[in-house]
Amino acid sequence: MSDSTAPAPGSKAKSDSEWQAVLNKEQFRILRQKGTEGAGTGMYDKHYEEGVYSCAACGTPLYKSTTKFDSGCGWPAFFDAIPGAVSRHEDRSFGMTRIEITCTACGGHLGHVFKGEGFGTPTDERHCVNSVSLNFGSEDNVKKD
Repeated sequence: MSDSTAPAPGSKAKSDSEWQAVLNKEQFRILRQKGTEGAGTGMYDKHYEEGVYSCAACGTPLYKSTTKFDSGCGWPAFFDAIPGAVSRHEDRSFGMTRIEITCTACGGHLGHVFKGEGFGTPTDERHCVNSVSLNFGSEDNVKKD
């Protein structure tokens, strides 16, 4: 998004300079520049407490812990998002076509979604999410706007 584009109603969009002021270097690289953390390095890969995972950039609730599962991929995996919280976009980088997932509210890059891998989840999807893109809290403490 360019600085001159008006954000959609309810959007938490900011300019790159505004994001750089509130995100650390690694968060900015992943959330704003569509980077990826190394497999198995994220703090939420093996995290299984009850609560809600929210966008590390804007605080919007994205995933409930009840949708998290162990896919063995090295990143937190979820089979579904909170309705309306995550947007999907075609990603043709690296010579392949994938589905990128972003925070609907701020546009922050979360990771990618993969379908039909046979994990036996209700949606047969795996939302492969960077831990750096997430914060975790109890459902009672989730920021609500």
